[in-house]
Amino acid sequence: MIYLVDGHNLIPKIPGLSLRQVDDEECLVKLLQIFARIRRATVEVYFDQAPPGYSGIRQMGTVKAHFVLKGTTADQEMIHRIQYMKKTARDITVVTSDRRIQVEVRAGQARLLTSEVFANQVISAVTEAEILGNSSSSPMSGGEVDEWLKLFGADNELDK
Repeated sequence: MIYLVDGHNLIPKIPGLSLRQVDDEECLVKLLQIFARIRRATVEVYFDQAPPGYSGIRQMGTVKAHFVLKGTTADQEMIHRIQYMKKTARDITVVTSDRRIQVEVRAGQARLLTSEVFANQVISAVTEAEILGNSSSSPMSGGEVDEWLKLFGADNELDK
């Protein structure tokens, strides 16, 4: 399964992530890497508003990240990708809650998942990975646990 993800549309749907975070895109990519590994899926994530010198496509582990230069949008790039694929677009699932993209995706015969539904699938995969990781011979270090707690905002609740 191939997923094309509208990154900035998905970030606010995942607990602990915010578009105001400096490293929001990096945090999302890390979660998508876990999702891709657990679900054995191919994931491409699109981010718009890339600053000059930072645009382009980067392979980040198992996730391909598209940083779209200002002046065009991630939406336009995703739509172009679906149109380019023609009949093979049926093998693609586009993740967005943007209604304009949804119309184009349906016209291109790709599958569609809302960001809300996909966020739940990502959280489920991360939970599954954590359970599998805890059953292995190498449990997570204290630093890794702290990082996950921080990522999901649970560290603030523990301080109360």
